[in-house]
Amino acid sequence: MTNWEERRADRSKNGKRTEYERDFARVVHSAAFRRLQAKTQVLGMGDSDFNRTRLTHSMEVSQIGVAITKKLYREQEEGSPERAILPPPMLMSTICLAHDLGHPPFGHGGEVALNRCMLPYGGFEGNGQTLRIVTKLEPYSEQFGMDLTKRAVLGVIKYPAPYDDVVDWNNYPGGKPATPPAEEKDKDFSVQVDPSSIFVASSFKPPKCYLNEEHDDVVMGWVAADLDDWSELSKVYPASKKGKHPKTKHKSLDTSIMELADDIAYGVHDLEDAVGLGLIRHQTFCQWYEKTDEDTEEVRKALIQPFLDVHHDGKFDDFAKKLFNSGTQERKRVIGHLVGFFVERAKLVRQEKPAFADDIFAFQAVFDKENEEALRTLKEIVVELVIKSTPVQQLEFKGQKIVAELFAVFATDPKRLLDPRDYQRTIQGGGETPTPRVICDYIAGMTDEYATKRYQQLFEPRVGSVFDRL
Repeated sequence: MTNWEERRADRSKNGKRTEYERDFARVVHSAAFRRLQAKTQVLGMGDSDFNRTRLTHSMEVSQIGVAITKKLYREQEEGSPERAILPPPMLMSTICLAHDLGHPPFGHGGEVALNRCMLPYGGFEGNGQTLRIVTKLEPYSEQFGMDLTKRAVLGVIKYPAPYDDVVDWNNYPGGKPATPPAEEKDKDFSVQVDPSSIFVASSFKPPKCYLNEEHDDVVMGWVAADLDDWSELSKVYPASKKGKHPKTKHKSLDTSIMELADDIAYGVHDLEDAVGLGLIRHQTFCQWYEKTDEDTEEVRKALIQPFLDVHHDGKFDDFAKKLFNSGTQERKRVIGHLVGFFVERAKLVRQEKPAFADDIFAFQAVFDKENEEALRTLKEIVVELVIKSTPVQQLEFKGQKIVAELFAVFATDPKRLLDPRDYQRTIQGGGETPTPRVICDYIAGMTDEYATKRYQQLFEPRVGSVFDRL
């Protein structure tokens, strides 16, 4: 039987705290967690002190994830397999707080830019970087990052397959890059650098995965070492559409709860930001919901009818009026009702196909189809009317360019320009990590503001001093 409270290095026992309470403390007190306060969620930093950051988003995901967990506990009989496998609320909170640690500055613009820069060297993906942070990079332990429990680490693995198993190289212009020469210790190494920092972002979207570097030691060597279901769990399925990467479909129970919480926070709270900042107007909102949904061929507002029937006497106009025209207090009440509605619709089910032997994979937290469709419309309106809007895309492009040019600078002359602590981690600097990955780790850990200042320091003639402390 798997010991879910096992750690890789720390064998000490603290009688005053549970192992999952220790996990929680390690995440909350980490530098990676604090940096989330200055990383973009949907809108750029500095646009307003109202909108959410990656930190406030993660805190909301945690609150919602714990609420879902407690709701599922209440519904299970004492002593049942369902109740026994549910995560303790503290563990669920930890997984939710940690789920976005790996996302780079400037949102998805930064993620796409790092993936493009890293294509010859294993690529980049934000969720994969989260696993890398908690198991290797965050300096709590000498070798194993935060050294969290096995179950906490499993919980943050949203997509249980490595980059190489899910990437479709045909999606990238130029296809699969040539294998670069091997890097040798204590010898200069030339990192391949793309000639231009201006590119079409949609051409370089990463697959959903963890990174290749964590496959042998972290995943197969520890997390999956005694899990008979792993080969089925990590199975990769063909892409649903042309231009998409293949993808895994299965995950642990804890991850399924976290993903429901993430979807609720994304769909509901990001909508709240958009409404509060005037990025979505009342009339535009109503017009969007009057249109036909492409997937179901139903009028969109019909898809949120289950919520309207519970809280607005079935009336869409009442919902829209209170969301837009009734002041902050009434809007908060509507937002609270939306969150509560979806939390109460989460349910625990046992998967029949495939039939997993381990209950942590056999049980999943899910929505019924109608509630899933309702939440999807809330997420889609934010994507279409806010994230895809020209002003937001222009800001994302600017962040994408900053990230690409920072990578090119450090890759061109790492011995000269990287901090000595980072250079010593590289193989050419005597360490164990390939130089491109060290540079990628460094940039991915930057906040939006730090990346901007670093860019100005390196590129703008009258900015930067030997006395600057970044």
